[in-house]
Amino acid sequence: MDRRHFLAGTTAAAATLALPRAAVSAAPTDTPVFKTANTRWQAAYDKALAVLAANVRTMPYVSAPVLIEGATYQGIWQECGPHEALVYRHWRPDVARNSHTTFFDLQRANGQLPANNKITETSFGQIQMVVPIAATGWELARATGDEALLAQAYRACSAWDDWLVRHRNTRGTGLIEGFCTYDTGHDNSPRWAGMPNQCPNKDAATHHPIASLPRLCPDLSATVFGARRALAAMARALGHADEAARWDERAETIRRLILSRLYDATDAAFYDRDPQDRFVRVRGDVISRVCGEHVVDQPMFDRIWQQQLGNPKAFWSPIPLPSIALDDPSFVRPIPANSWGGASQALTALRAGRWFDHYGRSAEFGTMMTAWCDAIQADASMRQQLDPLTGRFTQEDAPGYSPAALVMVDYTWRLVGFHEDADTIHWNIRPKHPAAMGTMLSRRTDDGRIATIHYSAQGATLTLDGTRVARIDDGAVRLTTDRNGNPTALRGIEPGVQRIRLSVANRSPVHMNLAANTDYPFNRIRENF
Repeated sequence: MDRRHFLAGTTAAAATLALPRAAVSAAPTDTPVFKTANTRWQAAYDKALAVLAANVRTMPYVSAPVLIEGATYQGIWQECGPHEALVYRHWRPDVARNSHTTFFDLQRANGQLPANNKITETSFGQIQMVVPIAATGWELARATGDEALLAQAYRACSAWDDWLVRHRNTRGTGLIEGFCTYDTGHDNSPRWAGMPNQCPNKDAATHHPIASLPRLCPDLSATVFGARRALAAMARALGHADEAARWDERAETIRRLILSRLYDATDAAFYDRDPQDRFVRVRGDVISRVCGEHVVDQPMFDRIWQQQLGNPKAFWSPIPLPSIALDDPSFVRPIPANSWGGASQALTALRAGRWFDHYGRSAEFGTMMTAWCDAIQADASMRQQLDPLTGRFTQEDAPGYSPAALVMVDYTWRLVGFHEDADTIHWNIRPKHPAAMGTMLSRRTDDGRIATIHYSAQGATLTLDGTRVARIDDGAVRLTTDRNGNPTALRGIEPGVQRIRLSVANRSPVHMNLAANTDYPFNRIRENF
């Protein structure tokens, strides 16, 4: 194996690859810490962690605990379970790993992954995928230095791609086809009005003989695009350069097909295309799912944002993002339980972290995260969905839903704490935010260092293994550093111009004005120090 790719940006602490199973199966002894003087925020945060701990269960056929969906959903689903467990990994790395390997261990010899593993059954009656398990498997293996998981994920997800090409490309377009409602997890959505929930005889390789099936689906195709990009990265980490090049080529092929066949430039929206080659014109969260896998480039995203995702008449509701656009005639009211017909879903909110920052909408993401956290604090029962206009959770949905709990926890850290990707730490400092009242956050980074943020009345002190990285006062800003705490960039993360006072390490402070969603490479401002 060529470890240079796999270990890029990590230190020796994370370089202990091929970890013994026991090393990753035990719960961590130093879990993340969030303590705040805002008692309302603290109570909701603690409740969320309690819900998640209660939703760690052992399902049939695999004797390893996973994070289940919770509430009425007593099992783990491919569309969301691995991603949810990835978000939860700092609390339970063993559960994050198990929530991936469950699907790999239950994979059929023909390459088909299960749609879910529940108390009642393991189902192969739909493909039910959104966030690619290949992508989350790669992110987890890379972050933890787990060679065994890397190799298993690469084998399993390669075989899964082969199965999808064989059985979900019946029209020969190169795009991935939807056969039923559950394929995309869009229960009770007008997108699938009149269509069966599941494939006949619970066989995901077949569809009912209905004139409007199968459909070319932008979100399912985007999932495959994201998976192929991850497979290319895994192949490079494994030293398979030729295979990586082939995965890159296949990813680019399906990306071009999505854009040429399933995007309507007039509407700035993605739609299914039926066998009669007509668009199924329902504007739903399909659009954000395509963006979640970074299918579109920045100029196209900017158009989509203006007309759809950032439009208050469509998806930028008081509590973003509704599952159907507010101004789409098919929006379902009154909002029923488990409805992808309009309600803002916790799953969509949790997935937003995969694309808002990527497309430079960090300030708007902050607004969205605060709105969701406020709604959860008002009703900390952790339910599935809420009304996008009022923020009230649907009471007919059972409490104890893992995605809602993860939104509360993940958003807290993204608002006033830090998050990581690859070889980078993003320190999100909002001194005036309600979650920053006398707040302290601390946890281990992926390479084993202790990162800490201490808030005071005016700002925050950032440390790494006890050494000061920076002091930031007044305005809201993201400081990006490498894993050693060396600053690389600043970004304005709240609407309007942010006036900040910044001191890096122990140097004299400087004052700066930062525009929202604007990046400031640190090498250009170094002379100020």
